[in-house]
Amino acid sequence: MKIRSLAAGAAIAALALSTAACGGSNSSSSSESSSSSGSGGGGSITYWASNQGTSLDNDKEVLTPQLEKFQQQTGIKVNLEVIGWSDLQTRIQTAVTSGQAPDVVNIGNTWAASLQSTGAFMPFDDAAFKAIGGKDKFVKTALDTGGAPGQDPTSVPLYGLAYGLYYNKAMFAAAGLTPPTNWEDLVSDAKKLTSGDKYGFALAAGSYTENAHFAFINAAQNGSDLFDSSGKPTFTDDGVVNGIKRYLDLMQTDKVVNTSNVQYENAVKAVNDFATGKVAMILNQNNADNSIVANGMANDAYGVVPFPAPAGSKTDVASHVAGINLSIFDNTKNKDAALKFVNFMTSAETQTALGKPFSSLPVLNGATPNFTDNAEEAKTFSDIYATKAKPLPLVPAEDQFESTVGKAMNQMFATIASGKTVTTDDIKSALKTAQEQVAAAG
Repeated sequence: MKIRSLAAGAAIAALALSTAACGGSNSSSSSESSSSSGSGGGGSITYWASNQGTSLDNDKEVLTPQLEKFQQQTGIKVNLEVIGWSDLQTRIQTAVTSGQAPDVVNIGNTWAASLQSTGAFMPFDDAAFKAIGGKDKFVKTALDTGGAPGQDPTSVPLYGLAYGLYYNKAMFAAAGLTPPTNWEDLVSDAKKLTSGDKYGFALAAGSYTENAHFAFINAAQNGSDLFDSSGKPTFTDDGVVNGIKRYLDLMQTDKVVNTSNVQYENAVKAVNDFATGKVAMILNQNNADNSIVANGMANDAYGVVPFPAPAGSKTDVASHVAGINLSIFDNTKNKDAALKFVNFMTSAETQTALGKPFSSLPVLNGATPNFTDNAEEAKTFSDIYATKAKPLPLVPAEDQFESTVGKAMNQMFATIASGKTVTTDDIKSALKTAQEQVAAAG
């Protein structure tokens, strides 16, 4: 298989995205295997699944009945290994360089273009799409995450996720507020809801992946992209800089976010603060629901609206297209079996069976989400995913963007938490450094 140069590929091996990067769960990150990891032959394939449930064992419990059903239908045995998010990308990169790979693997969809550039994954050409039921069965925004534009994708959607603005209905009602429809109202509402030890907002300010996601979304709302048409980084564009400043100012000048949030290295603590009434709003993907309810907050006690853009914004982007994709390694000796498995996993029946336990949005056109019993919430997230979500940059250096810009934002939040000020010039300088690092890596 063709391997991208080490200079360009090093960032993939080094980067292990957190669960929030592409929509994984908030559970353990160690690996467990339910069977041998060889690709096998004849009537078996090996499948590396990402950790989507409450634990690795929970994933196996959820997936095993479906894999048994697949075996009953096709005679093909699936050797399952569930891999935690902190290990998955490193395991995939090792498989890419060694050639010792599974047949089918889950990937974070934001990794798709970076992994595609290695040449290690099977392109889904017209024949492959026909084998799995056709392109038209997928939601277009989900399918667009499969690889770089203009090329046959090397992954297809499996589980969909999107960001929404969760708000506490009782806290809003007590303050005489309605859910915000633009950024200015969001800030105004958050200020009114910040008092004493209660805050209007919570952020995963110590998570570089979360920070990178909101750098992207805020930049998109300003009409800016992070890479130009040739794939070169444009992090210092005014729309990117101003979007990040707007996000940082929730803690810095608006003071609606507790400075302790700089220690929140993932979305879990922000979700818990919301569920326990410490904050009135959070921005999170729809898989927050299980954690919210587990913390004692009923699903009719909160509402969800799209992440609002500033008044007069150039676009209505409210999320990146988050989620998990399926890829087939190009060196598989079981291509037909692998395609049958991808077809099964992306079938309406299997999507319905897995949507509830994995709190995912369906990636199929016309499918009904079942991750929540709240019909209004389900519709909101479905609409965001289908009409207000934009894929993260479909370029090989996307992973490097997340690492460099996200970690720079971590440091900016730390500076704010220490009582110092982060200016627009400071942001532009940090982004210039990140831009040069990514450009130098090729």
